[in-house]
Amino acid sequence: MFTIKGSQSKVIYKLQHSKIINLIINIFIISILIIACQSPKINQDKSAINPACIQQYDANRDYFPDKISINRAKGFGVEYHKNYKVITINNPWKDAKTGFKYILVQCGTPAPKDIQNAQVITVPVHSVISLSTTHLPHLAKLGIVDKLIGVSDTKIVNTSKVVEKIKDGKVINVGSNSSINVEKILELNPDLITTYGTGNAESDSYPKLLEAGLKVAINAEYMEDSPLGRSEWLKFTALFFNKEKEAEQIFGEVAKKYDAIAIKAKAVKSRPSVFVGFNFKGTWYMPGGNSYAAKYLEDAGANYLWSNDKYKGSLPLSFEAIIERATNADFWLNFSQKWKSKKDVLTEDSRYGDFKAVKNGNIYNNNLRLNKGGGNDYWEGGISNPDVVLSDLIKIFHPEVLPQHELVFYRRVE
Repeated sequence: MFTIKGSQSKVIYKLQHSKIINLIINIFIISILIIACQSPKINQDKSAINPACIQQYDANRDYFPDKISINRAKGFGVEYHKNYKVITINNPWKDAKTGFKYILVQCGTPAPKDIQNAQVITVPVHSVISLSTTHLPHLAKLGIVDKLIGVSDTKIVNTSKVVEKIKDGKVINVGSNSSINVEKILELNPDLITTYGTGNAESDSYPKLLEAGLKVAINAEYMEDSPLGRSEWLKFTALFFNKEKEAEQIFGEVAKKYDAIAIKAKAVKSRPSVFVGFNFKGTWYMPGGNSYAAKYLEDAGANYLWSNDKYKGSLPLSFEAIIERATNADFWLNFSQKWKSKKDVLTEDSRYGDFKAVKNGNIYNNNLRLNKGGGNDYWEGGISNPDVVLSDLIKIFHPEVLPQHELVFYRRVE
């Protein structure tokens, strides 16, 4: 038996005390690491995982040196500020009593104080769900398909790069409108959802998504009254990804091609008469003379039989009204996708056989690019490539003007 004297006991006490402190520190560090690993991604600071975020904010710096100008579209506008941009949607749907405003704030910089009812969205967006196939070509053209994580219906998609991601399981189906799967979308936790509105609270999906706390942007391209107006909504998409420079160049090339082709068609000596649509449950919906469809036909060198009616939407007409004006028309375009042949047309209604266009075989439909799921690329890639659609129409009406062009979206129904 022996005794530890004063100095030795102090040393031992200090060693034991030091070990206890180190043990407590280690336990604390391990606990922090465990909590961090278990925390969901949605709670992470985006500035830590987003390389585009500004680390040192400078109030005098312009964070958007590349800006867009809107020349053909009428439905949206944008105002640039130093570190944020404000998008305004003027006419989201027919007879809309309200518009929408989005404040896009550069990641890592402060949001403006006076935002009122506007949504604040951090840009550039790093994940997006698209609830309309018309938006998908925008992502492909801008080179940001990798940001897409969900669509409304995977079966009807035609954009090749998106189809590849769907096959790889990287883009999933989230439903649309009244059948939207909000729970699945919350699991995906996208930075942005792009959709459209009709003004019908029962069928529109955006109110449910907003109620769930998600960021939703209304794309109203379908309200535009010109092909290039619809196509310019590429720039709307680009704003959320800071891709203004690319969008300006891409749309500029499309507009230049479209205008050049339209000039060629203006020189034609004769304009064949044309009507479109078909009888659906007793009503024939004919595009008004100020619609984008009428603009296409005008630019293609055709005489659209309803061009004098300056309505922008569709005119609900009777079969008798169509027969009265269009019986001797040279061409008939854009009818039911179900009709694969001239026989199908006549089987649907024998009165179609009274039209001169049917007798002469001058009937064309815009469904050459129809996939197995029923998705028509005319309503997807066609909207982003109006110059190609115009070339198709000129080839139909005036084949001598574009002798080398082969139909892309249209086919002759025989």
